[in-house]
Amino acid sequence: MKIYIDGDALPNILKPIIVRSVERLNLTAVTVSNKPVKIGRSDNFIYILVGSGADVADDKIAELAEEGDLVITGDVPLADRVISKNAYAIDHRGKFFDADNIKFFLSVRDMMQGVRDSGIQTSGPAPYSQKDAHEFANQFNNFLTKHS
Repeated sequence: MKIYIDGDALPNILKPIIVRSVERLNLTAVTVSNKPVKIGRSDNFIYILVGSGADVADDKIAELAEEGDLVITGDVPLADRVISKNAYAIDHRGKFFDADNIKFFLSVRDMMQGVRDSGIQTSGPAPYSQKDAHEFANQFNNFLTKHS
C-alpha cells in the first residue's frame, strides 16, 4: 500500500501526523503538487512536481493510485476516480470516502456547485480547526490499523 498526498492544499498541521505514521509503519508516501511541498525528510517520502493547471496533480494521482492505496485529498472528484480503482480516500477533515459513500458526496458537491453557479452566495467551509486535524488523525490511524 502507498499513500498519495494531494499536496497543494494539505494543511500544515497534518504534516507531522502523516510523517509519524508513515515512518512508524515504514510506508511509502507520494506527494504530488503543482508547487514544491515538503511533508517530511525521510526516505519514505517521494515528491512529484507536476505542471500548473487545475487538475494536473489530480490526474497524476489518479494515474498512479492502485488498488488498496490511500489518497489524502480534499477533492471529491479525485476521490471518486481513485475509488473506481479500488483505492481509498480521506479528506483533510477526516471524512473517509469509499465505494459505499462517494456518490453521495459527489451529489452534494454537484448540488452546491449548482447553487453557486446560479449566483447564490454560500459561506463555504468553516475554517480548518484543531478538531478537524484530530478527526483526520483518528480516521487516518483507523485506516492504517486495518490495512497495513
